Amino acid sequence: MNSRSRSTASGRSQSPAIRLLIPGLILATTIAWLAPSARAQHDPFLGRWTISSTADPPAYVGWLEITHEGGQLAARFSTRGGSPTPVASIQIANGELVFQPAAGRRGPSPEHRARAQGEKLVGSTKAADRIVEFVGVRPPRWPAADANAKHKLGTPIELFDGKTMDTWDLVNKDQPWFVINGEMTNSPEGAKPAPGSNLRSKQKFQDYQIRAEYKLDNGAHSGIYWRGRYEMQVLGDMGKPPDKFSHMAVYGWIAPLVNASKPDLEWNTMEGTIVANKITVRLNGQLVHNNSTLEAMTTNVVDVNELEPGPVQLVGNDGKIWYRRVTVTPILDGRK
Repeated sequence: MNSRSRSTASGRSQSPAIRLLIPGLILATTIAWLAPSARAQHDPFLGRWTISSTADPPAYVGWLEITHEGGQLAARFSTRGGSPTPVASIQIANGELVFQPAAGRRGPSPEHRARAQGEKLVGSTKAADRIVEFVGVRPPRWPAADANAKHKLGTPIELFDGKTMDTWDLVNKDQPWFVINGEMTNSPEGAKPAPGSNLRSKQKFQDYQIRAEYKLDNGAHSGIYWRGRYEMQVLGDMGKPPDKFSHMAVYGWIAPLVNASKPDLEWNTMEGTIVANKITVRLNGQLVHNNSTLEAMTTNVVDVNELEPGPVQLVGNDGKIWYRRVTVTPILDGRK
């Protein structure tokens, strides 16, 4: 046996292949040791959150989803007035979540900072010239439900009788609605409606069927809120391909199956059913949602108590609109 063979056998020298392999094994072992630690840092933040300010009532409501794929953090975020979009940046540093939504029409969005405290996300952001403190909670666990099932119905409740608006509250007292010729409208003849002149039913409802009849002036749009938390877009868009912002879309979330809009200044009829977080909707006799799942609250919500009853809310946003009927029929056996 030559000297080279004896050195190898005794372990005092190594082949080039072995010398290259050992650093790789050390690096792999180090990464494997670090990976659980990195994942553990991310875990408290991952998933979906409902965000609301600590003010009473909450003046700032949003939705956040954080994912971790391919070694990278990503997130979608929606504010009180928006729809879910990817954030511009996100990181976790020293146990603190730091993210910044994508820039809007008014320039860069504010930075948000939060820490996980138990089952909550607690943080703050700067809005204009003030600091807004917020809390994030996990979305509710909905019971099994089917909006298409045959349900036991209660007595229909007319929210508009063609004469008074006694069943409604004005969200903004200085932005009134009017009863003219048996119809509710957000503007008297010849006047421009005030943006944001919303109505909210005094009575709250859990699971129910609703029938609403309405028409819109040219370029106007409105909205019908399930329980004051999920907006069905009301818009004059006849002939356009449906998307997440079309007439009868779940605003920013779910496009209608078809465009069933009538021309401007013609009456539309919306018939819908909500049970837990499931909805089925027909617009002008056409099926536009078939037991669709409400993924999250939309914009301008009444409150964040998703499992609780809530009001019907009608939006009087841009342009003149009319409602001549809003009927709610409670469902008595909707949840299993």
